[in-house]
Amino acid sequence: MTETPFCGLPPLPGMATWNTHPVLLAVLLAGAAGSLWLGRREAGWSLAGWGMLAVALVSPLCSLSVALFSVRVTQHLLVVLAAAPLLAMAATRLRLVRLGGVALPAVGFAVLLWLWHLPGPYAATFAGDGIAYWLMHLSLAVSATWFWAALVRHGPTRPLGTSVAALATAIQMGVLGALLTFAPRPLYAVHAPDVTLPWGFTPLEDQQLGGLLMWVPGGLLFVLVLGAGLALALRPQLRAAP
Repeated sequence: MTETPFCGLPPLPGMATWNTHPVLLAVLLAGAAGSLWLGRREAGWSLAGWGMLAVALVSPLCSLSVALFSVRVTQHLLVVLAAAPLLAMAATRLRLVRLGGVALPAVGFAVLLWLWHLPGPYAATFAGDGIAYWLMHLSLAVSATWFWAALVRHGPTRPLGTSVAALATAIQMGVLGALLTFAPRPLYAVHAPDVTLPWGFTPLEDQQLGGLLMWVPGGLLFVLVLGAGLALALRPQLRAAP
């Protein structure tokens, strides 16, 4: 690795550090402060969302993600499956999101998720200028929040459509996770043996763990959304049944 990534050099065990970049801290504090101007319920959702972003980007996960692909996947899951739905709840309750449906947000999120896990774009996020790193996190956070907001807003009125979108998202995340899990060789040169072996993983084992994290927990939440949507869709028929 010839350049120093935004989160620093790959740490050895016991040497992971917190990310105290002033611009990042200022953005997170501004988001949290802005939450306090919302209604009580909306402020709670928003503060929780910004808090999850802080866990993903400020905690030692940032440093560890330079060494281990599986930790980078954990970072992504915290952003798209924890922070994004919380921020989406706050946004939709304030009617800040106006959406025509769930198809476009679902496609946008899927395209960006796959894009940033291709070897080329993924390697670019380790450049010293940090531009690709922040473009990755910003695009994933925005697209995931947009998608979750569409699910939240249209779930009660279009349960079948939201169920289909949730199922499609669970499938595409599962396929990506499976490809990473069963790949015959490591796909990401930045996670070289000298980087992963001190943590007890070969590069391929680290990649397999990351794939499993995306495959199982990543798809499970959308399967739950699918179940909730189907329950809403079937409720009128169940009420009408003798």
